[in-house]
Amino acid sequence: MIRVLCTALSVETGAHFKLLRDAGFECNVVDRSLNLWDETVLSNALQGYQAVLAGSEPFTPAVLAANPQIRVLSRYGVGFDAINLEACDAQGIVVATTPGQNHHSVAEHAVAMMMAVGRGFPAYDMQVRRGQWNRVARPRIMGSTLGLLGLGRIGQAVATRALGLGMNVVAYDPFPPQAFLTEYRVQMVPLEHIWEKSDVISLHMPAGPDTRHIVNRTSLSRMKDGAVLINTSRGPLVDESALIDALKSGKLRGAGLDVFEVEPLPVSSPLLMMENVLLSGHIAGLDNESHDDTCAMAAQTIITLSQGGWPEGCIQNLKGVTDWKW
Repeated sequence: MIRVLCTALSVETGAHFKLLRDAGFECNVVDRSLNLWDETVLSNALQGYQAVLAGSEPFTPAVLAANPQIRVLSRYGVGFDAINLEACDAQGIVVATTPGQNHHSVAEHAVAMMMAVGRGFPAYDMQVRRGQWNRVARPRIMGSTLGLLGLGRIGQAVATRALGLGMNVVAYDPFPPQAFLTEYRVQMVPLEHIWEKSDVISLHMPAGPDTRHIVNRTSLSRMKDGAVLINTSRGPLVDESALIDALKSGKLRGAGLDVFEVEPLPVSSPLLMMENVLLSGHIAGLDNESHDDTCAMAAQTIITLSQGGWPEGCIQNLKGVTDWKW
């Protein structure tokens, strides 16, 4: 019997259990008391399992080498930067994601953060709780310019919502989606334009060597005074030290952050003490609908692969491989 271990957060319930068990798999959830960011702990937890419904824990070469029986890492979500693809290629492990399942959830979260920070939260909430009654005029969201870094599924979903709010939307993406641009009033601009002209910047790019710290001291210095930064994408896109300095100095008016360079965010982080920063714990892609659909797709990918299928749209590695077998 093929055994599947669920390590992703929030998967104690979902469609994956029935799908996998009906297909003849054993499906278990990892012990939540374990620190899966420890290589030895994760390696030991994976013993005896052939597939993983994986979260953002790091699948390093050492972890993978200690578990040669693993055939599939099916990610709950679209990011896979925590998985060493070269090591997976070498061991013939399929790395799959769940594209197209959570973009509306992330878009709603990004817009919620943008509106909240733009209107002065969490500071207003915290002040009232302390008995302070401050009234400060702030820039209106309608008529302001939203700059999107990345115009894939999520960026497009944010763009349409921002247009509905009366914002001007500009975007930077190395691969412009022409059909979307034809239909909607979104202008593609150079990256420099995003920094210099945007009142709000929202990040929707994958993490990688080319995008690591794309928000850094130089780019922050080029942003408009009083701009707002929203990151619901990946923590490594932002140099947190530089961002903290920009927030402290007033260069940026505020930030909404769902992802961080180190997760969970250390309790020592200065971000926790800032009233112009709205925080959440990497949950932008999680709503009821996206949870159910993501669990189902991640499980179905495992099942399809076990039956000799190849769900190419979900698979992120083993490019050119035609003879993979379970």
